[in-house]
Amino acid sequence: MEPFVSLEGVVAPLDAVNVDTDMIIPAVYLKSIERTGFGQFLFDRYRYNEDRSENPDFLLNQDAYRSAKILVSGPNFGCGSSREHAPWALEDYGIRCIIAPSFADIFFNNCFKNGVLPLILPEADVRRIMDKAKDNPGFQITVDLEGKQVRDGDEEIVVDFEVDEFRRYCLLNGLDDIGLTLQHEDAIAAFETRQG
Repeated sequence: MEPFVSLEGVVAPLDAVNVDTDMIIPAVYLKSIERTGFGQFLFDRYRYNEDRSENPDFLLNQDAYRSAKILVSGPNFGCGSSREHAPWALEDYGIRCIIAPSFADIFFNNCFKNGVLPLILPEADVRRIMDKAKDNPGFQITVDLEGKQVRDGDEEIVVDFEVDEFRRYCLLNGLDDIGLTLQHEDAIAAFETRQG
């Protein structure tokens, strides 16, 4: 998993509440357990018309937001079914951070395990970031996980945040569950030898 230390990027403002995992990636695309290749299906029903042409009204199809690395949205992001493919699709597309006032629990946990930071900020701060991204297409912020701060370039927006220290450690070091286990590889090998 790629470490997440500090991320600077374009903010895509998805001004919606209760964005569920079927909106993020429809169930029809859940046919693989590989973690790659799902970015093309991110928000599929909204990004594409019936003939598979791009829907020009959807924000990720607009030039200012195509390269977004940060998504800001409303409360209860990631609700619905517990598909791990949702953070896979976001990460594969290039979105490494979602900022919202709240997240569905399973989606929240799955993000951390897949290198995506689900960042909970107060609703007023989320709204300020959302409005600035809407009013200034291409607006960028820095999400500094090491310093636990979100800020824009001219520091009109500066928000400190808290995140669980264990999860922060894992993201900073690029450790998923397997990576955490492999930190004890010598002890595991010694145990296996003794059990031999």
